[in-house]
Amino acid sequence: MPSPAPRYNGRTRPISASAKRSVQCLCRNRSGFRVALSYLLSYHFLMAQRQKRSISLPSDLADAIDVAATAEGTTVSAWIAETAARRLRIDAGRQGVAEWERQHSALTPDELAEGLARARAMLRRQPVRKSA
Repeated sequence: MPSPAPRYNGRTRPISASAKRSVQCLCRNRSGFRVALSYLLSYHFLMAQRQKRSISLPSDLADAIDVAATAEGTTVSAWIAETAARRLRIDAGRQGVAEWERQHSALTPDELAEGLARARAMLRRQPVRKSA
């Protein structure tokens, strides 16, 4: 008994004999193109899932973000996502230090200086010199 033609939105779609050999089901993507279901599944699992947001920014800030993203060779969305992720990591670190200080007492100036030196060494940054 031959297999039924693939279905999409309740309607039967004819497919070529060569497509039947390689794919059992075809679907339409968001652009309306017919693609193999296996492609959609692998694409779905390999590609990062994103949520779309609409934000309002002051003109000068938006322009500065455009310049920064272009300088880094990335998109505005990627630049904002990376910057937000960095900020969240910093906030989590600050919360971790605050929790540690609640449990063990505040860090001494020597401990703070040692931690800063270690962080700079890990980041391979030169010490920031403060002018007197």
